[in-house]
Amino acid sequence: MQLTDTAAIVTGGASGLGAATAAALAAQGASVYAIDLQASIDQAPTLAGVTYLAADVTDEQQVRAAVATAAESAPLRTVVNCAGIGPSARILGRKGVHDLGLFAKIVQVNLVGTFTVLALAAEAIARTEPDENGQRGVIVNTASIAAYDGQIGQVAYASSKGGIVGMTLPAARDLAQHGIRVCTIAPGIVNTPMLATVSEEFRAGLAAGVPFPQRLCEPSEYAKLVTMIVDHDYLNGETIRMDGALRMAPR
Repeated sequence: MQLTDTAAIVTGGASGLGAATAAALAAQGASVYAIDLQASIDQAPTLAGVTYLAADVTDEQQVRAAVATAAESAPLRTVVNCAGIGPSARILGRKGVHDLGLFAKIVQVNLVGTFTVLALAAEAIARTEPDENGQRGVIVNTASIAAYDGQIGQVAYASSKGGIVGMTLPAARDLAQHGIRVCTIAPGIVNTPMLATVSEEFRAGLAAGVPFPQRLCEPSEYAKLVTMIVDHDYLNGETIRMDGALRMAPR
């Protein structure tokens, strides 16, 4: 599927995976709308071809408004869900049982937020004219290898990302009649701003656990895989691990 003269949405687009993806899609000719919270947008870099839209992925009306804005300029063809949060807590910790509200919030942002954007964007994509191959668009969601190898303290995060993996195939089947493909990327340890706060020694330890290449993944590599999925018309209903063959230990 071609990106030139089309519109794209990237959630969590102000930093990390989202910012790298927004830049990559814009470089291939798409008009990109990066959706994020206003506080994140205030610190975001200026990127050619990228327009920032303030919206909370858990708010239906805000998502509807952002999708409508993106769909005004050109046919909406690409949606990439990168927005997410990852607090950790054990089911039974030193301070007692896992905060039930925190569990619900993580699932709400990561899983329900992903579905909200997917569903409302698919509605807009389905209204566009298909290309010569009957395609209207592609949606790429972000899971994590924690969906398969969730560590101690990741019960909420792993549950939310496991939900995204489980959603991928039925979503692809649901949207097939509209010419919309759905795939998911499950990254390993990515060198995002969240890791910038830890020591170089800790980062080196994380990299040493990756079989090959023995380093952290870069956001640009995630963005490259997104563009490959967009370009590869036969990829559909699939979750792709991008982790250097890493399998996470319990802790």
